[in-house]
Amino acid sequence: MPDLLETEALDAFYGDFQALFGVDFRVRAAETVAIIGANGAGKSTLMKSIMGLIANRPEAIRLRGTPVGARPAYEMAAEGVVLVPEGRRLFRSLSVEENLIIGGRLKRPGRWTLDAVYDLFPVLKERRANPAEHLSGGQRQMVAIGRALMANPELLLIDEASLGLAPVIVKDIYQSLRAVREADTAIILVEQDIAQAMAVADRVYCMQEGRIALEGIPGELGRAAINAAYFGTEAT
Repeated sequence: MPDLLETEALDAFYGDFQALFGVDFRVRAAETVAIIGANGAGKSTLMKSIMGLIANRPEAIRLRGTPVGARPAYEMAAEGVVLVPEGRRLFRSLSVEENLIIGGRLKRPGRWTLDAVYDLFPVLKERRANPAEHLSGGQRQMVAIGRALMANPELLLIDEASLGLAPVIVKDIYQSLRAVREADTAIILVEQDIAQAMAVADRVYCMQEGRIALEGIPGELGRAAINAAYFGTEAT
């Protein structure tokens, strides 16, 4: 299976502060890749870099083999790369349906329509006229994912899918991702819940201090190696 997106020696900066150091990363078509790591490890910065929110050298990021590291976010979205940001970032005064419609403004062809999103998240159909600010945290996350799906992405980036949500809601969110995978959409998932990440991913990367500390297939990675990469301790 060919690489859909890959980074090579990717650095990232916030002003004079360097947040990523030579990151090599890849995701294949229709693959789910999880990125784990402690707070401040560089996970969100990697996602922002891939999305075009942090500019880089063109050749540092390649999409379908084409250098895209210097492209802005709106061009990446037009190419089928879409981000569900940490914190949802909804238009809080707009209704559920208005938020979803905004996600479809690029009019990329694909299976995801309003009806398809409502089938995936029935509670959103019930509340489609409600302002986003009146929703629960879990419902807002559903809107954020639905808005991204309305762009019919080939690659969906989800930053902290379960952060701050009750376990029963997290279960529903991850259940919905199965339908996304079945649509042959590649997913990059940032997740602090190691067990959750390992359960859904085809491959996993662990980041530490802006670098890749570990990469592999979940079933082949031992707990000691994961803990060592996550916390920066020696594996025993």
